[in-house]
Amino acid sequence: MSTAAPEPAAQAEPSLLKQVLNVPNILSLLRLAGVPVFLWLLLGPKEDGWALALLVFSALTDWLDGKLARWLDQMSRLGQLLDPAADRLYILATLIAFLVRDIIPWWVVVPLVLREAVLGVCVVVLRRRGFAPPEVTYLGKGATFVLMYAFPLLLLAQGGSGVAAVARPIGYAFTIWGAVLYVWSGVLYVVQARNALRGAGDD
Repeated sequence: MSTAAPEPAAQAEPSLLKQVLNVPNILSLLRLAGVPVFLWLLLGPKEDGWALALLVFSALTDWLDGKLARWLDQMSRLGQLLDPAADRLYILATLIAFLVRDIIPWWVVVPLVLREAVLGVCVVVLRRRGFAPPEVTYLGKGATFVLMYAFPLLLLAQGGSGVAAVARPIGYAFTIWGAVLYVWSGVLYVVQARNALRGAGDD
């Protein structure tokens, strides 16, 4: 497992404007702009169909922006910040909306929100000590994907249709599986941060 490491010396990177205007980062910015719209659709008019479409669009662009960044050789520091930020904001927005609407219980929401709060503290501490944030792991990315697939299924599960009856057990199974992986990946990130800080203290 990789550990957080001191940030390398600054290298020549495209200007911020060029980073913003590259294709993967435009997709990430579109995903970020969709978060408040998504939350409003769920809690305002309760247009679950449009909210579902937006969530599916977010999941597709999450996969696509990473692929395009590699194919077009447009990986950037900004993209490394935008991509996980969009993932986390969608997850938090969905958890809040689903909790308000009683789609998922509080005991599922609380550990996931606490995970984000703890990781936020870890990132702040690492930054103050001159370290980069913990590297994203396959487990963490996989957990995010599972949750991003679970949430649309939970939306489809609302109501009494035949589709809802099929989607309901699958959606809740994916939610539980994704939540466990998400919390466990958070524990591994905390271990990375602790090991980095402990190694710095031994120097």
